[in-house]
Amino acid sequence: MSEKSPPGSGFEGPRVIVAGVDGSDTSMRAAAYAWGLARRHDARLVMVHVSPLTALSTLTPGGAAAMREASEEVAAELREEFRRALRRGPAVRYEFVTEQGDAATVLARVADETRADAVIVGASAQAGHRLVGSVAVRLVRAGRWPVTVVP
Repeated sequence: MSEKSPPGSGFEGPRVIVAGVDGSDTSMRAAAYAWGLARRHDARLVMVHVSPLTALSTLTPGGAAAMREASEEVAAELREEFRRALRRGPAVRYEFVTEQGDAATVLARVADETRADAVIVGASAQAGHRLVGSVAVRLVRAGRWPVTVVP
């Protein structure tokens, strides 16, 4: 069977799922959805945590270091949460990736590099994203993979 089998060929689900996680409620619901989807389809799950690079953090003494430290703490908490989930239930093949940068750009690159069949993210709760465009909207506009946005 080819890597991307056509409908009706016996394989109907994703083989690689990329999920963006940042510790927010919506991203944790997206992670749970992605976890269940990966478990049901025996897919590889790539959880991606992106630490934003902000110009403001470089303007204050120690700002960049403080931002990096806070992001590393969130990533460590997320790693532990996924380890607990793995111990509680059926095995899921997953990896946890942390990077710095723009979330949409990093998620798109990881999805391309892993040849993702699906990208799953949580809905943004920030009002400004309605005007500028959320990570989810930017990923949908890229148009290279199905994107599921979990409320």
